[in-house]
Amino acid sequence: MSTVSRKQQTQKRHRRLRRTLSGTADRPRLAVFRSNNHIYAQVIDDDAQSTLCSASTLDKDLRVSLSTGATCEASVAVGALVAKRALAKGIQQVVFDRGGNLYHGRVKALADAAREAGLQF
Repeated sequence: MSTVSRKQQTQKRHRRLRRTLSGTADRPRLAVFRSNNHIYAQVIDDDAQSTLCSASTLDKDLRVSLSTGATCEASVAVGALVAKRALAKGIQQVVFDRGGNLYHGRVKALADAAREAGLQF
């Protein structure tokens, strides 16, 4: 039986993913961080080491309309908002970084909403 915690498993997956995943100016990285209560998304240019745009369930735009930040509906709203902000800055293609989380549930809902809003990955 393994004594590795779920958080350690997530961190291990994230380190493994980040070895090959990198965002450039042409195709920045859409990084997702999921906590128990909220979800965060950032579009990052790793070459310049800068965040181009971001969205989370803590944004004033979303906080009023959401009852909680820990649902798939909240993730859909964050995905649509980050895609809208990225498209406004002229970013159309991104590399998806799921942050070591499994591509399921809230992470998948965010990704699908970003795709529907116009981001390509």
